[in-house]
Amino acid sequence: MDTQTVTLKINDRPVTVPKGSTLLQAAREAGVRIPTLCHVEGLSPTGACRLCVVEVAGTGRLLPSCAYPAEEGMSIDTRSVSVRRARKTIVELLLANHRQDCLYCVKNLQCELQSLAAEYGVREKRFEGRIRAYHQDLSSPALERDPEKCILCGRCVRVCEEIQQVGAIDFTRRGFDTMVLPAFNRDLSLSPCTYCGQCIPECPTGALREKSHLKQVWNALNDPDMFVVAQVAPAIRVALGEEFGLPAGTVVTGRIPAALHRLGFQRAFDTNLAADLTIMEEASELIHRLQHGQPLPMLTSCSPGWVKYIEHFYPELLPNVSTCKSPHMMLGALVKSYFARKEGLDPAKIFVVSIMPCTAKKYEAQRPEMASPEGWRDVDAVLTTRELARMIRTAGIQFGRLGDVPFDEPLGIATGAGDIFGASGGVMEAALRSAHFLLTGKEDARVDFEQVRGLAGVKAATVELAGTTLRVAAVSDLKNAGAVLEQIRTGSAPYQFVEIMCCPGGCINGGGQPLPRSREILQARANAIYEIDREKPARRSHQNTGVQKLYEEFLEKPHSEAAHRLLHTHYTGRTRY
Repeated sequence: MDTQTVTLKINDRPVTVPKGSTLLQAAREAGVRIPTLCHVEGLSPTGACRLCVVEVAGTGRLLPSCAYPAEEGMSIDTRSVSVRRARKTIVELLLANHRQDCLYCVKNLQCELQSLAAEYGVREKRFEGRIRAYHQDLSSPALERDPEKCILCGRCVRVCEEIQQVGAIDFTRRGFDTMVLPAFNRDLSLSPCTYCGQCIPECPTGALREKSHLKQVWNALNDPDMFVVAQVAPAIRVALGEEFGLPAGTVVTGRIPAALHRLGFQRAFDTNLAADLTIMEEASELIHRLQHGQPLPMLTSCSPGWVKYIEHFYPELLPNVSTCKSPHMMLGALVKSYFARKEGLDPAKIFVVSIMPCTAKKYEAQRPEMASPEGWRDVDAVLTTRELARMIRTAGIQFGRLGDVPFDEPLGIATGAGDIFGASGGVMEAALRSAHFLLTGKEDARVDFEQVRGLAGVKAATVELAGTTLRVAAVSDLKNAGAVLEQIRTGSAPYQFVEIMCCPGGCINGGGQPLPRSREILQARANAIYEIDREKPARRSHQNTGVQKLYEEFLEKPHSEAAHRLLHTHYTGRTRY
């Protein structure tokens, strides 16, 4: 007898699973779907919502399948009268205390509670409950909270605490008055929230959502005095298609500028060019630090959620963070300087819209450091992947029928190194591809650095470059970031260069990406990004002819005074509460 497995019956059909599996896992192994509301894959179970109950066959005894272990010889029924009645009653009780404004809710047709009500045939209101009265928290520049729509599933709390280890929100008060709020019942803007938006995909209702910039963008497009420019992040091109029914990982690069032009944008630029530019600046900064004894390891600065995290939790390590702006802020600054000069445009009349997978980019665009001395902002509005899809649908554009068109010049050229920024490890790999050239002036035969690829939270590598041994790491999610920062703080970190991305898996899993999400979907998006890279004729950032022209005409050279003035920034230490 195998002591490492257990065999039980699910709906009279035997299934064998590893010992320690839950009944929910056993049911999934048997191909049986059990609904859940509080369950978060990969995190410890809470059994709070009880929607996942199953019956010990023939006994009437109901068990929470997400929290109860599978036992040898058990016989479980997932479809009995008792099970179906219990689940329907739970949904009805949740609806009794829930606002009934589905038609106005951003989660309409994607709401898990709405779907469950349809699935269990809830057609009348059997229970009358009291709706919680609480103000909407609109204080954050990136996220909005509507506690009246919260069903207390706790998924947002657990993701914020267990995956990101920020703890910006938690349960407060008791009984019917229980709510999910920041500490001391403050607004989100006064909390250490990093605005990563990882809570939004976990919220089954509309209690959490991104702060929409759609109105500002539509207004700009309808203003004849504004020259409206869009730029598109690398992770968008492997995810946007999901919003229109295409398989996860479908590459839609050429359709995006086609859609943007139909929406009325005068130019559609590629943020990947600025990703290549970031490598030139960041790699040069790393070399300068190595040669002049400046703080190491150098930490990347592309992820604004990660930057806000270190400002709150490890402000003493801010000298280790690269001073480079993130790619979309670099491109915004270039649009209102370099491009404006070439086209004879007034920068104050240019409206730059960043299409990003990330909610924290909305916050970043409003940081006081991200503006010119003259007063105009580098980026005026940020749309998530989901928001761009809403615009395309509103305009009646049939996305699937669009042909491919290139991004516009002069800020539309990108190498494969720019594309891979969308996946965790991509910034590191792009930097390694160009580091040898920047050190020696000669090309390295290596292009692929697969040691730093993948969905693992920490990927470390040792690389020999021009006689120098470089120890590097690529880190994603803030829990892992905190562990590495602790090593740096105590002096035990072996690295000279560390890439940190706020979201698990990187930008492919940003808080503004299409729903639903799963490990399989993330892997498909990552695979697509590396497929784009492999097919590019140029795969190293220093080979980008558009970037070379920028330095020749405008920025002089990497790490120059002109480049620093436009492309670099500084950071601010913050309190936790």
